[in-house]
Amino acid sequence: MTENDSGQMFQGVKRAVVAGTGSAVPAKILNNADLEKMVDTSDEWIVTRTGIKERRIISEGESTASLAIEAAEKALKDAKVSAKEVDLIICSTITPEMVFPATACFVQDGIGAAHCCAFDLAAACSGFTYAVASAASFIAAGQHKTALIVGAETLSTITNYEDRGSCILFGDGAGAMVLKAGDDQERGVLYSSLHADGGGWQTLSCQAYGSRNPVSRPLANPDSVYMEINGRETYQLAVRRIVDLVNESCRVCGLSIDDIAMIVPHQMNARIIESVVKRLRIPDEKMYVNIDKYGNTSSASIAIALDEALHNGHLKKGDLVALVAFGAGLTWALNLIRL
Repeated sequence: MTENDSGQMFQGVKRAVVAGTGSAVPAKILNNADLEKMVDTSDEWIVTRTGIKERRIISEGESTASLAIEAAEKALKDAKVSAKEVDLIICSTITPEMVFPATACFVQDGIGAAHCCAFDLAAACSGFTYAVASAASFIAAGQHKTALIVGAETLSTITNYEDRGSCILFGDGAGAMVLKAGDDQERGVLYSSLHADGGGWQTLSCQAYGSRNPVSRPLANPDSVYMEINGRETYQLAVRRIVDLVNESCRVCGLSIDDIAMIVPHQMNARIIESVVKRLRIPDEKMYVNIDKYGNTSSASIAIALDEALHNGHLKKGDLVALVAFGAGLTWALNLIRL
């Protein structure tokens, strides 16, 4: 590992092994034809630039916590784990149930996990990968044995549906993973690499309401309640950072890109993913993509895609998979996992 690498290898310790996954998306579909009626756009324009055909949007009675709980329950069932066995819950979200308490606490109560540690983590689109690394570290340290990791977002609640550059991108959903302590050094979370650059915060942000722009003070720009994106800069940075992360993980772990069965990236833009494929010189089938169905669901996207890939046969036990993301913060992160 070089002085510029900030990854963590999990060797000679309890491994955080993937025991099960689950996901949940709202029933309501917002397709490109619907958006054509809302803003000056077209299906061709959206698909050409993003690869997105439709996204899921919450309805009355649905929320970040309700999606998170549904995904968590499916993951527990898949893992054949009782909620009472869970001793750690980490919920990654930038659209929490409320300012406080943590959405993770609503999940804890919703699934009936008594007296476990529960907290939220905010790293935007990189949040799920950050959460997996955090849980793996807790397990490696012997502090927890069974962790529930959830990525859940209702981005429709902070999307400006009058801004055609951003409203075409985002959807709602949740994904979950159960990690259990294991002794098999060949399986589980093998390596994680987490990075941040706060100097780039204006590239992706939602500036209200926090202490800088409190509820008690009128906003200088009323649109600050919505997400703001610098698309061109985001594109270039995302491609470079994701490629660097994958190459770094192979170098540090003594692997070849050919050893990785599949890369599950954050589903931010199909064109970004295509550029990464070209830069890494890998076949298209090694990159899992489902952005066409769900849009960008921020920290939920990798969790949803991984659950889908596992349950539709694209991934199987023993496969080496890389989860990789880039998002607001700026943050970027990777987990290398032997399933």
